[in-house]
Amino acid sequence: MATSSRAGQAGVGGADWLEKARSDLRKADPVLARLIAARPDFDPRQWMTELPPMDLFGALLFQIVGQQLSVAATRRILERIEARFGGRLPSAADVLGADPATFRDAGLSWRKISTLRDLAGRLSDGRLDPETLPTVADDELIAVLTEIPGIGPWTVQGALIIALGREDVVLPGDLALRKAVRSVYRLDHLPAEEEVLAIAEKWRPYRSLATSYLFSAAFEEAQAGRGESP
Repeated sequence: MATSSRAGQAGVGGADWLEKARSDLRKADPVLARLIAARPDFDPRQWMTELPPMDLFGALLFQIVGQQLSVAATRRILERIEARFGGRLPSAADVLGADPATFRDAGLSWRKISTLRDLAGRLSDGRLDPETLPTVADDELIAVLTEIPGIGPWTVQGALIIALGREDVVLPGDLALRKAVRSVYRLDHLPAEEEVLAIAEKWRPYRSLATSYLFSAAFEEAQAGRGESP
């Protein structure tokens, strides 16, 4: 698959797109408007520049690795995987050709290895077309890929943003995002996925950008919390 994370970032648009998206989000949601105003220099693509180049398979691998793990733990495992494949992320063919123990030694669970090999197999034997898959609409791509055991909506939604630069994606099942929504919207409870989606309706068609702002708020809150710890 030729679409990389760098291409995905470009697909989101340049400065003009970003300014219009911010303007529309400020008008649509006063809570988000305050979040945007407090971060005038925020670059929603910055975190992706710290990731290795990824096509759609690479982004799905990244998301599979990161299931139920912190960002730091995910990156450590990715670095070990890259070290075993000449300093790069493996392709689907590489995954199928490698001893599964290679990934276990890097820190992946056997369940995640099984999911990764199942995905690689479908991309290699024609059940999934690696050329047309990146062109499929968001909902259809989520439906197709979540047929694979071990891949849920969160996994695909993250890959849509990282590899394909899709502009209207939200991750309602992400715990950090739900906590950020609770904090920013001053809720007295942790919102369920349905509540996050309801709040996110007003962010269309820029839900990816809004989500980036909320993740930024969650990261800042976590950093502040660690700073206050003894």
